[in-house]
Amino acid sequence: MKPFPFDYARPKDLRDAGALLAQGGEGARVLAGGQSFGPMLNFRLARPSLLVAIHHLQELRAVEETPEAVTLGACVTHAAIADGRTPDIGDRILARIAEGIAYRAVRNRGTIGGSLAHADPAADWLCTLTALGASVLTWRAGGGRNIPLAAFVPAPFRTVLEPGEIVQAVRIPRPSKDARWGYYKACRKPGEFAFAMAAALVDAARGVRRAVIGAVGGPPVVLEGERAVPEAVEAALAVSGLDDLERRQQTVALKRALAQAAA
Repeated sequence: MKPFPFDYARPKDLRDAGALLAQGGEGARVLAGGQSFGPMLNFRLARPSLLVAIHHLQELRAVEETPEAVTLGACVTHAAIADGRTPDIGDRILARIAEGIAYRAVRNRGTIGGSLAHADPAADWLCTLTALGASVLTWRAGGGRNIPLAAFVPAPFRTVLEPGEIVQAVRIPRPSKDARWGYYKACRKPGEFAFAMAAALVDAARGVRRAVIGAVGGPPVVLEGERAVPEAVEAALAVSGLDDLERRQQTVALKRALAQAAA
């Protein structure tokens, strides 16, 4: 199929992009890598009146590294992270996540900020970065925000971004040197979106013990502190209405993520 007709704009900077989005109103959408949004356009699941392309903006490719965190610009690609061309938070955690995203062609163009803004419940970054305690840094004319990722996605394919607000970067805290991390996802074949996934971070030095269940049809389910696996899955079931098979699949994913973190 072909997309519904739309206008296309290529702003010169973030301020120009924000102005275009504000002028376009509810019909304006941001286009970064387009690896998820492009198919939605072709199937006419999305019918914007205006697409504002931002992938070329250098402001969105900036990378900052401090002892406390790594901040990646929204338009840093999955491939750049997987290839080690950007700083990691330790033990190639980010690189290993990026390596498992879709296919090389998708990783070459898909972006970390675009993935989060698209807010697909089965996306790798949404689940894993929530477990890592990441936050989204935004730009808007009246001043940007620092939004914890756990509060960024209230519903499938929905974010708390306001009109004219753009994801500028993602800040990812560094775990302590003794922290333990686990991530597991189940797909029918490599490259597909997961039908079950979970991530776990145990960082005693920072007082963090967090597990996140993704691919539940809605926002990731975040579990803090000491909670048993059956209780965690019950929480996901209550929130997302998982059936018995889905419950079993999520149980296995969570157990394997926790086992990795315990290893």
